[in-house]
Amino acid sequence: MDLKPLDADQLYHRCDLSQFGFRSTADLSPEFAALGQDRAMEAINFAVGMKHPGYNLFVSGSTGIGRRELVARTINAQAAQGEAPQDWVYVHNFERSHEPKMLSLPQGLGQALSRDMQQLVEQLLIRIPATFKSDDYRNRVQELTDEFEQREENEFKALGEKAHEDQITLMRTPAGYTLGPLKDGKLMTPDQFKALPKEEQDRIKAALERLNAELTELVRELPRLQQEQREAIKALEDEVTHSIIDPALSQLRDTYGTETEVLAFLDQVHQDMIENVDDFFAPEKDDNAKTPLHKLAKGDSFRRYHINLLVSHSSDVGSPVVVEDIPSYQNLVGRIEYQSYFGTLSTDFSLIQPGALHRANGGYLIVDAQKLLSYPFAWEGLKRALRNHEIRIDPLEKMYGISGTRSLEAEPMPLKVKVILIGERRLYYLLKAYDPEFSSLFKIYADFNEQLDRSRDNIESYLGLITQLVQEEALAPFALSGLERVIEQSSRRVDDSAKLSLNRGQLVDLLREASYCATQAGASEVAAEHVSRALKLARTRSAQYSEVMQEQIERGTIMLASSGTAVGQGNGLSVFQLGDQRFGKPARISATARLGSGKLIDIERETELGGPIHSKGVMILANCIGARYARNAPLSLHASLVFEQSYGMVDGDSASAMELCVLLSAISGLPIKQSLAVTGSINQQGEIQAIGGVNEKIEGFFELCRNRGLSGDQGVVIPKTNVDHLILDKEVVQACRDQQFSIYAVSTLDELIQLLFERKPGNADDSGRYPPASVNGRVQQQLLDWTEQARKLSGKSEQ
Repeated sequence: MDLKPLDADQLYHRCDLSQFGFRSTADLSPEFAALGQDRAMEAINFAVGMKHPGYNLFVSGSTGIGRRELVARTINAQAAQGEAPQDWVYVHNFERSHEPKMLSLPQGLGQALSRDMQQLVEQLLIRIPATFKSDDYRNRVQELTDEFEQREENEFKALGEKAHEDQITLMRTPAGYTLGPLKDGKLMTPDQFKALPKEEQDRIKAALERLNAELTELVRELPRLQQEQREAIKALEDEVTHSIIDPALSQLRDTYGTETEVLAFLDQVHQDMIENVDDFFAPEKDDNAKTPLHKLAKGDSFRRYHINLLVSHSSDVGSPVVVEDIPSYQNLVGRIEYQSYFGTLSTDFSLIQPGALHRANGGYLIVDAQKLLSYPFAWEGLKRALRNHEIRIDPLEKMYGISGTRSLEAEPMPLKVKVILIGERRLYYLLKAYDPEFSSLFKIYADFNEQLDRSRDNIESYLGLITQLVQEEALAPFALSGLERVIEQSSRRVDDSAKLSLNRGQLVDLLREASYCATQAGASEVAAEHVSRALKLARTRSAQYSEVMQEQIERGTIMLASSGTAVGQGNGLSVFQLGDQRFGKPARISATARLGSGKLIDIERETELGGPIHSKGVMILANCIGARYARNAPLSLHASLVFEQSYGMVDGDSASAMELCVLLSAISGLPIKQSLAVTGSINQQGEIQAIGGVNEKIEGFFELCRNRGLSGDQGVVIPKTNVDHLILDKEVVQACRDQQFSIYAVSTLDELIQLLFERKPGNADDSGRYPPASVNGRVQQQLLDWTEQARKLSGKSEQ
């Protein structure tokens, strides 16, 4: 095998835009299409167009792709073509006050009804007191009073005249009426009465008894006369009240003549106003006399006539689109508020507040799935509303079963809404697996793509997207070289030179920062050097931890060799992710091997510092050893593997190829080169598999070698399948071009062995034996020797 380093041209897949025939973004047109999201947009359009229940939408994708913006743009465009839904109001239930009624009205009528009812109360507060205080009303009341007083007086006058004929007088006293005999026109004294003859006394007594009976009967009739008087005055009050209220309500009935629910409510209002007309009179000594009329009309005395305008669409065009940022239970389904009066809580229909579902009814509701699931009862409340096709407002204390105050039982609102949840893929699949109702309520799934093929057509569209962002952000125009550098960085973000990143957040940040660098440099256009400058500044801002690690390696605090050879140790490569920045650093991997029972100890796993993927890689390489070197004999090996000076979690299998080579070195006693760092995973057949973060890993080892001094013998070995992912820093590419640093690509374990051990790996013959002088032969022979020793030791122990 003749393994040569990769050519410099393979280390940086440059983007050439000269064939497109433009000079800068000033020559390009913005592209507003959902680039690379055809599948997701098709799903969104299907969900929006499907009118049957249950076809709600779950949108997933990585943060920064622009899914919210694209969803909002699509939904808003669709909503603009829809019809504005009805207005919804709550009104007082005059029969059962704790069960408010809900009315649906055509668009705009809800606000009009609320205004008209307010004006009605204000008008009656003026007209009713004014009419009842008018001279005409007082005269009519006085006429009725005089009439009944005259009737009473006539009755007593007739009785008095009848008594006078019998020489008896009828007198009015403070205690009432009384009868007494007369003599010479004067009231007879008791002595004078006793002086009368017996016959005269008997006559007077008989007359008094007769007249007294008539007087008693007449007095008994007085309450009836007074009742008639009160009824007559009440009838007059009703007549006057109707003369005021009837025309006002008749005008409202004419206005809302086609709305049967409103007419039924107005009938109840009419009856209640007639029965409670006294409410419209403010006490003379009350502060209400100084209160403005509009405030009086909004007071508690007239609250039952108010309209609780829950949802109004008076000025809306198209269907509503509501984005709920705090999707708590109450913010979704509404809430009932309370007022405190001297420590007592009370509520009524006017304190019912709408939720996001009320506002979005007839349109679209967009909610963050993660936030929705974090609020108690919010997810269950949303599901119940979608399942029952209605919004029922139940207070949280009722949900918890701890309510000590009687609440309202508001009439539910019929619901017709399209809900769009935006969340991670993990949430979608968890809900799909563990919530039986989820699949029936959210039938459509839109998964946003994170990368795009770097083809000519896609690059054209990508340039349109960049132009759009440049114009939206009012940035300096990007020159041809600047655009090429942006596209190259986009490919690097997805670790693939054949792909483009669709992360709009990262893209717009890079455009802003590059434009800033160009402005600071006094350039009129953003060139490649300005983009590189922006990237360098971003790395520098997050490089403190990386620099500390690098300093510890250079000072020898972290032991790591970059030259010479050693047995049982080698250089692996790791990637660290801190925020938005990734960087690679080398790490020493060491192994020990001795006679044993075939056990391979992963020290990281034993100390619970190794992740499951890393443990899987170690298990694979252990089985790879057995399959290659001990197919026909037991594996009498006891070995251990560890990442030296690693004090945190280790995960991933990208070091498994190097771990296997270090273990082979420990078994065979052959040294391996310390000037090479290796990254790549291995399978049970000895094939080297692709890994992530290849660019950062190479640059991490290059930084160490550069600081120590490039010797020309240093380099990195990567899987051959990662060659297309290489978009390395220009300094690394130049060093490789000058043959000061090398990057090798391998596809098999034997190729890796040849590079690290600098001797032939050796090929197995038909019997599975490797040449004794080869690396594989030395490993196989050592394993066979240990097996023989184990057999002999086992035989001695039996004896």
